[in-house]
Amino acid sequence: MKIKVLGSAAGGGLPQWNCNGRNSAGVRKGEAGLSPRNQASAAVSADGVQWVLLNAAPDLRQQINATPELHPVADGPARNSPIAAVVLTNGDVDAVGGLLTMREGQPFTVYGAARVLDVLASNTIFDVLDANLVKRVAMDYGRPFAVEGPSGPVGITIEAFAVPGKVPLYLEDEKAGAGFGTQEGDTTGLRVTDTASGRYFFFIPGCAMLDDVLRARLKGAPLLFFDGTLFTNDEMIVQGLLQKTGERMGHMNMSGSKGSIAELAPLGIGRKIFIHINNSNPALRDGSPERKAVESAGWEISYDGMEVTV
Repeated sequence: MKIKVLGSAAGGGLPQWNCNGRNSAGVRKGEAGLSPRNQASAAVSADGVQWVLLNAAPDLRQQINATPELHPVADGPARNSPIAAVVLTNGDVDAVGGLLTMREGQPFTVYGAARVLDVLASNTIFDVLDANLVKRVAMDYGRPFAVEGPSGPVGITIEAFAVPGKVPLYLEDEKAGAGFGTQEGDTTGLRVTDTASGRYFFFIPGCAMLDDVLRARLKGAPLLFFDGTLFTNDEMIVQGLLQKTGERMGHMNMSGSKGSIAELAPLGIGRKIFIHINNSNPALRDGSPERKAVESAGWEISYDGMEVTV
């Protein structure tokens, strides 16, 4: 099973269009140790022919153009695509915006929690995806399913499960209290399995905390892609970028006694890769103290175009 990281950054990418923070400004200046990054998304394939997208970032057109495996087959019909399905982990703009790029009369399947599919259904702009060609299928938590494209199963089995998180920003309800209206189904994790070999990995680009249920699920996993949004909880406030903590945004930070590095360390996970990394995160810089701390703890920082074989 092959995994391609199409985008490794959090919402806004790197550089973000209106950001003059140290990392965004550094990329524009061409500083060594910094690379541009698209918003987080990945593609997975069991056969190298049919591909499944894990989230559809707003940068999807650019991501496809940069990934030959996702190009139309050269000797195929005038319009064709190897993308068989899209699996959504949340309803945030950086996870669903790319669906609008896929509006040109191409058949594929969209999978998501019922809460996320309801978001798509409530916004008529997503009706540009022809319902006669693009199926929307609700994922039931804890019930693995065979991913299907226009031609049937693609050799990938997925189990979706609830992850502590937060309702998308544009759906927040201030009157609902501390959770802003968050419900189960707003943030989803995926166990992605090669149906033939049984090899698997976890994809969790958004997570607010590690609870006992999630710990038990991830224990001994061979490979994990995990939320790497912030290095410290208050880094966006300190940098003058946004008056919100990572906790307020529904994301764990990497560092500290309650951070993901410490919390996941005892679980015996084989390979651990951060994805969905915010433009404020100093671990994006090669050779920085924060990057060294991440790598010395056995973690990797994903990058656009990264390829992993399971």
